[in-house]
Amino acid sequence: MRTRKNDTTSRQQTTAAGNTPSRSDELPHPDQIDAATTAFAMLAEPTRLRLLWLLANGERDVGTLAELTGTTPSSASQHLAKLRLAGLVTLRTNGRHHLYTTRDTHVRRLITEALNHADHLIAGRPDHP
Repeated sequence: MRTRKNDTTSRQQTTAAGNTPSRSDELPHPDQIDAATTAFAMLAEPTRLRLLWLLANGERDVGTLAELTGTTPSSASQHLAKLRLAGLVTLRTNGRHHLYTTRDTHVRRLITEALNHADHLIAGRPDHP
C-alpha cells in the first residue's frame, strides 16, 4: 500500500506537460518549470526586458530596437537570438529586414505584469485585491 506522500509524488510526476495542475497541492510538470525558469532568466537582463517591452507593442527590426534601447545592432541581435531560443520572440524575414515580435499573448502579459508589479513597488501602491 502506498503512503499519501508517494501518491502525491506520483500525481506530481504524471501531471502532463501543457496542463496546469488543477489542485493547489499538485506541482506543474518539470518541463513547465524548466520553461518558466528559462523565461524568467531571460527577463533578468535589463536590455532583454526593454526589448520585450518594445516588441510587446508591435513588430520591429533590429536597427530600430537597438536605437530605442541605446545599444548596438550587434548587441540587440545577440539578445534577440537568446530570446528567440527561449521561445519568447519570433522572427519574420521581410526582404533583407529581420522583424521580431513577442511570441504570443502570454509573453506580452508576462512583461506587462512584471513591469506593473515593479511600478507598484516603486510607487508604494497597494496590491490589488
